[in-house]
Amino acid sequence: MERGLLSRAKEIFQLESEAINNLSFLLTEDFEDTVKTILHSKGRLVISGMGKSGHIGVKISATLASTGTPSFFMHPAEAMHGDLGMLTKDDIVLAISNSGESEEILRIIPLIKRMGITLIGMSGKKDSTLVMASDYFLNIAVKKEACPLQLAPTTSTTATLVMGDALAIAIMEERGFKAEDFAMYHPGGSLGRKLLTKVSDIMSSKALPIVQAESSFQEIIQTMTQGKLGLAIVMKEGCLIGVISDGDLRRALERNDKPRFEFLAKEIMTSSPKTIHENAMADEAEQFMLKHKINDLVVVNDEHNVLGVVQIFDMGRVS
Repeated sequence: MERGLLSRAKEIFQLESEAINNLSFLLTEDFEDTVKTILHSKGRLVISGMGKSGHIGVKISATLASTGTPSFFMHPAEAMHGDLGMLTKDDIVLAISNSGESEEILRIIPLIKRMGITLIGMSGKKDSTLVMASDYFLNIAVKKEACPLQLAPTTSTTATLVMGDALAIAIMEERGFKAEDFAMYHPGGSLGRKLLTKVSDIMSSKALPIVQAESSFQEIIQTMTQGKLGLAIVMKEGCLIGVISDGDLRRALERNDKPRFEFLAKEIMTSSPKTIHENAMADEAEQFMLKHKINDLVVVNDEHNVLGVVQIFDMGRVS
């Protein structure tokens, strides 16, 4: 029985995958024209759909809004009871109906056209009423639903979602939308916090573990212990010349027979340590540390003065 269920699940995956792949053969110049029209619009892209198409429409609208295209969802039934007032002549309406004959959608089409609003129809029936009334047509036709009764929207809603994603991403790329822009719309998410948080916001800057080039082994140990950062910053005449990590201490003791109390900071340190500017973003600092396989960065300002230390562990406070 279980084996049959797994087999059926795989059949559904295959069926819906084929439907998605087939969308590329249904694309026409209307897709390009739709993207260009939206890019040049001074208004919002308003999504409308009934039932399952409406649920998918809500997601498409959210994706558009989060990637730089002002958008909201308008329920077609509510539109007939006042929500049409949300529309302006500069807006564009994307109406979704697999059959192209959804009663609620057809009822608002004449009103949308009367307002002079551009109408984009997303449907699986190219000769439907919706498509005939639309300025542009996005074809989401599928051969069959995954539902064995051919009643529940399944494959068709998957195709609708994918077409919506293709539209949103195409517009996003044409706008030159960047990760920093995405972060502005997602300040509460982990990515947003990383891209909006500066190194200076998370660095350790109080009681920094600073030693001098001539500092003794004992001084280094005491400073590192008090600093609680697992490293010491080595300075000479006010300038940064190196850092000493726990690993540097172990390596110095392993490769040299000299008594530990004779070691000086300048003999143990890693010279020319990696630094990062105080105004760099947290995400940049994290990527830099991962690239160079290090856990710490000394934070400096324009004059290369030492301001603090940021560690890979600090990124957990941003995520």
